[in-house]
Amino acid sequence: MASNGVREPLLSASLEPTAQKNKKGGLNRRRYRRCKSAPLAEFVPPEKDVISSTPNSDSNVGKEHPSFKKVAIFFAVYLGLGAVCFYLVRNQIEGKKTDGILDAVYFCIVTMTTVGYGDLVPDSALTKLLACAFVFTGMALIGLVLSKAADYLVEKQEISLVKAFNMRKKVGPFDILKEAETNRVKYKCITVFVLLMVLMVAGTTFLATVEKLELVDAFYCVCATITTLGYGDKSFSTKAGRAFAVVWILTSTITLAQFFLYLAELNTERRQRALVKWVLARKVTNVDLEAADLDDDGVVDAAEFILYKLKEMGKITEEDISLVMEEFEDLDVDQSGTLSVSDIMLAQSSRRER
Repeated sequence: MASNGVREPLLSASLEPTAQKNKKGGLNRRRYRRCKSAPLAEFVPPEKDVISSTPNSDSNVGKEHPSFKKVAIFFAVYLGLGAVCFYLVRNQIEGKKTDGILDAVYFCIVTMTTVGYGDLVPDSALTKLLACAFVFTGMALIGLVLSKAADYLVEKQEISLVKAFNMRKKVGPFDILKEAETNRVKYKCITVFVLLMVLMVAGTTFLATVEKLELVDAFYCVCATITTLGYGDKSFSTKAGRAFAVVWILTSTITLAQFFLYLAELNTERRQRALVKWVLARKVTNVDLEAADLDDDGVVDAAEFILYKLKEMGKITEEDISLVMEEFEDLDVDQSGTLSVSDIMLAQSSRRER
């Protein structure tokens, strides 16, 4: 709608009188756009490093992922127990052997990553039962701990990757963090892909030079290993090769799994962005306004319109809205349809009495 040549908001009838007096609507727009961080809206942090005051700081990342100390403890316990157990029953394991302790650690890595070359195989009931127990433990360890640690490492490299892409541009720390947040999954995919290529080249080179395999056979062994096929016709048979394999197999198999995970996440994110773009681009009709009118008063206010659009985008569901409304009704002690400080105090006191 337009008045005196000035374009007014579609939902101006639902705005507060004080906000309507401001024709540019600056006060009202700020009021709604800051709602996601309302508790900190009036807080002005001291002028420290810009990166430390943003929500995507390293401290927040650390809270979402296990610490390296926990990862090291879990992995050391698993590898230590496995190495001791399989070293004690080394005479009941068949295959080409190099060193007792190294072979035991190598056997644990091959088992936990489900590569299973077949160059070392259990040959008794005890060793077979131990292998069964350690394969399940190892898979759980990779799925629950090590993969999250790899995810953490990838996120730590995101800022460096964004800086590299924007090297020729004059971009500040805040812009770099914003770029990393917007394209987080994309940069994860790129980082993991580069790491995967490096590991594949390193593995192929090592097998060709140390294990004396033909270049094609070396690449074939690398692909069979990182995809956990483990045919067994080509594997690490020397002492140096198995020492290298202990680290390389674990890193490469986890990196490939993370790459496929991020690739699926990137595809989902792109579909979600396409849906959001379509929802925002299409014209609003009378049918949309009727659907958005939650209280059936014939007028759609800003909150109703936002909720309707978020539901169309798939950001929230009817169940989410119902749960939030239940909390609102519990806090609205005087049933006025609005929340005040007195409502919050009364609601908290009543909860304490219960």
